[in-house]
Amino acid sequence: MKNVAALMLISSIALVSCKKETATITKVDPKTGKTVTVEVPADSVAKVAENPAIKDSAGVFTQTFKLEKGKTYPLTTYQRDVKTMEDPQGKSITATSESTDEMNFTVNDIKGNVYDMTLNLVAKRNSQSAQGKTIIVDTKQAIPKEDDLKMIWNINRALTGNKLNMKMDTKGNVISITGFDAVYTKVTTAVGTLVKDANQKASVVASLKETFNEKVLKEQLSKNLTIIPKKGAKIGEKWTTTENADVSGTMKVTSNYTLKSVGNGTAEISVTGGIPKKTEKKTQGPITHSLSSELAQNGVIKFDQSTGWIANQNIDVKTTQTETISDGKQSQSMKSISKSSVMINPSAK
Repeated sequence: MKNVAALMLISSIALVSCKKETATITKVDPKTGKTVTVEVPADSVAKVAENPAIKDSAGVFTQTFKLEKGKTYPLTTYQRDVKTMEDPQGKSITATSESTDEMNFTVNDIKGNVYDMTLNLVAKRNSQSAQGKTIIVDTKQAIPKEDDLKMIWNINRALTGNKLNMKMDTKGNVISITGFDAVYTKVTTAVGTLVKDANQKASVVASLKETFNEKVLKEQLSKNLTIIPKKGAKIGEKWTTTENADVSGTMKVTSNYTLKSVGNGTAEISVTGGIPKKTEKKTQGPITHSLSSELAQNGVIKFDQSTGWIANQNIDVKTTQTETISDGKQSQSMKSISKSSVMINPSAK
């Protein structure tokens, strides 16, 4: 009897010691679409600050930033495009292009609710592959031998290795970005080693200033760093944004966001939407020219719950375009399909 009692005692101790602590996370059930709270092993849940940057009040989650002085936060963007073009005879050509922009942000100081940061432009890489040939321009590699690629490499190399000063508040509003003039000077010098014509040199620098300036960079960072609406959002709540897809503003890209879950140290947001199919027709005499296009996007964005910083983005975008010429009796069509992967901090996915 004593042995049996001892065994029962050992068994009860074993059961207690094997019982794992649990934690709860809130998410949307993909089957029902309802908000549910589930229990998961405590050791599988990432440690979250006691007062996290992304937190809820009465079930409404808001996003702020809680960055640390002296720490560096990554923002590497990567895009891969696979484009297939099909001619009227049914023959197709596929081309692949990739681009990577590596940058990060170091917090120098925190004054009140404003971060003083250094934006480090680390590296740029572009590649194109078609019909068995691949071309790569990488600032971490030697200058290409091809003359037409040397200019791109020189400009990219002059752009990287630079530091801009940025001020951002704790709500993610970028107040200012300065230091561009030093970068423009560096690029002008780099272009001068290959281009002797003053007008051509000025044209290259002017083109750069249109695409690389405070306004453009502010807009890019605003889109990447803050997604949750300022008023906040509940689990399962949806919101929509639109932006111009062309210079004229006649075509709009719609992005539908849903706050899928917050827990395990991560806030996860799903993205859908795109550009509905649109067809334009022009007729001149017996010839009708039509062009139809559409875009669909689908993916996920994840933010670190403790800091509010973007952890990872992975969005797939499919663009389809068909061009048709018809005389009423017969027609010919050319079709192009582009499949893109748009990522942020791809190594963290």
